Amino acid sequence: MNASEVPATVDAVVIGAGVSGLYMIYSLRELGLSTLALEAGTDVGGTWFWNRYPGARCDSESWCYAYTFDKSLEQEWDWSCRYPEQPEILAYLNHVADRFDLRSSIRFQTRVESAVLDEATGTWTVRTDGGDEVRARYLVTAVGCLSAAQVPAVDGLDRFTGDCYHTGSWPHEGVDLTGKRVAVVGTGSSGMQTIPVIAEQAAQLTVLQRTPNFAIPARNYVLGERRASEIKGSIGQIRDFTRHSFAGFPFDLREGNLLDIDPDVAREQFEEAWEAGGFELVFAGYGDVLVDEKANAVVADFVREKIAEVVDDPETVARLQPRDYPIGTKRVVLDTNYFETYNRDNVELVSLREEPLHEVTATGIRVGAREIEVDAIVFATGFDGLTGALGKIDIKGRGGERLKEKWAAGPRTYLGVASAGFPNMFMITGPGSPSVMSNMPVSIEQHVEWIRDCIGHLEEVGAAGIEATRTAEDGWVEHVNETAAATLFPKANSWYMGANVPGKPRVFMPYLGGVGPYRQHCAEVAERGYEGFSVV
Repeated sequence: MNASEVPATVDAVVIGAGVSGLYMIYSLRELGLSTLALEAGTDVGGTWFWNRYPGARCDSESWCYAYTFDKSLEQEWDWSCRYPEQPEILAYLNHVADRFDLRSSIRFQTRVESAVLDEATGTWTVRTDGGDEVRARYLVTAVGCLSAAQVPAVDGLDRFTGDCYHTGSWPHEGVDLTGKRVAVVGTGSSGMQTIPVIAEQAAQLTVLQRTPNFAIPARNYVLGERRASEIKGSIGQIRDFTRHSFAGFPFDLREGNLLDIDPDVAREQFEEAWEAGGFELVFAGYGDVLVDEKANAVVADFVREKIAEVVDDPETVARLQPRDYPIGTKRVVLDTNYFETYNRDNVELVSLREEPLHEVTATGIRVGAREIEVDAIVFATGFDGLTGALGKIDIKGRGGERLKEKWAAGPRTYLGVASAGFPNMFMITGPGSPSVMSNMPVSIEQHVEWIRDCIGHLEEVGAAGIEATRTAEDGWVEHVNETAAATLFPKANSWYMGANVPGKPRVFMPYLGGVGPYRQHCAEVAERGYEGFSVV
């Protein structure tokens, strides 16, 4: 198939060519199915194609942020460091695409506008922004959990005469901010990664913060030949461990509860985790930290103390210390010199709670009773998570029901992989699955392999299709909600809850039952003849 052409009919259409889309293409082709992937970008990479802002870096260990389906691939690729930057990850994904000839199944610069079910034939008609149509028996969305950029509706933005950027759609040719006055809006993950880098370039950097964020030092390091060899020698054990851990990382929660541990012992463990860097302080801590406010406060106080030790100005310290939500219930960030940046003379932190953002003027931003003149504005305001990208596609299932309308009060899925009324449509790491609460490649591979096996089963038995039942979907949604309600996560106004998007329902969207237990449950569903699904 010529990747520049859209065939009239294929067995399967995959939307997206990022980490999940590439593996889905590979897996469907292994089944012998004709497969077409439609990708809006000019090349592969998904998240790592679009997010090229200064400081963009993975916060999972490199050797775990990789495919595990091919053992020789695991051995041949050499990661440079513990937490690789965007260019290295994109180079890895390009290597995978070349190694397995995946580009031949991808149509680039093609955005999907709609996907409509033909109930008479049980096929999907997918229409692109170029006016092409393709029919397929199977539709797989690999659109990414964080791919629909969220830009706040700020008055006057259209009259700003300087340059505006969003971290999620950074110019591929790069941006030179040397000597400029720059404002960064947002202090989530992308903001905390890019702020230290921009601070080194800009003449003056003003950070506009609505909500302070917890962050833990990354403690990145170059792997070196010896360490890289050790990792490759034990990659099989690491792979098996991550697949059955709580969050898909090469470490897991400790046994017992923090409140039952001697405070001095706990403090020593915190210090060790802090010095080691990475997510271990939270995701290799005690389970009660995410369900008990008293236990959570112990860890939160520790991190607040660390912020105070780094930042010189007491007023800035107070603005940077999160105090109105439990640690871990918003996206914890791995930082590199983030808090140290506020000791620089050319950096100012503005709390939008103290000085509300009123408008953007022709030459700057008006906050509180003053105007801050800037040459460039960087919006690090995140994404319409988990449902945003799917909501941009007009997906119609049985009876013409739109997925977006069905999800108007919150997403409804079975296992996060399917939705009743939308037969033969699969979602990779959709809402209702561990997805963003895990190391993404681990969850992506599990979903892709489950979808592959499901489609393989349908092909083997000659079934026309498969669809989640309403009963199973209702039960799963209830289980997802109950699991979240038993934790501290709903206490935070996070993008996990859709709180960063005006008008979006406040529903906790990921599944908090853990990567290992979720994998086991999905396997049991398949073993019981795809329990909860109707196979036609």
